[in-house]
Amino acid sequence: MFFLLTGATMNTFPINYERVIETFDFLQDWETRYHFISELGEKLPPYPDAERLECYLVPECMSTVFIRAVRGPEGRYTFRGDCDTSTIKGVVAILLAMFHDKSAPEIAELDADAEFERLGLFEHLSPTRHVGVYAMVQRVKRQVAAVETSNAT
Repeated sequence: MFFLLTGATMNTFPINYERVIETFDFLQDWETRYHFISELGEKLPPYPDAERLECYLVPECMSTVFIRAVRGPEGRYTFRGDCDTSTIKGVVAILLAMFHDKSAPEIAELDADAEFERLGLFEHLSPTRHVGVYAMVQRVKRQVAAVETSNAT
């Protein structure tokens, strides 16, 4: 029903964040939006078993969430992620689309909370899920900062 795929190369992400915003604006009821969120999670490429490591785990989440930042040759980032629950996997997909193809300074400055508020997600997620989303954002930002630090040496 909803297709937000872009070109499927290693340097692209299958979900376009601007299209997510447009679709959220178009979908008026939350039942349909939840379905859309779950569909977004299904669009994530399979997460490699070799990357199911503690360093990519977001332990603050109630669900099992893995997120990995990958720095491209131009200094722009793409991400891989996975979750064991469909709705939160969709939230992971939205988050990773939000950060996709940005530089380290752009990622550090991005106010993901404001973006999730813009989508109205926080009013429909439990407080514990909100804490998990915040932890995912922090994990992304810490990973990118660590990659940048290791590339500077």
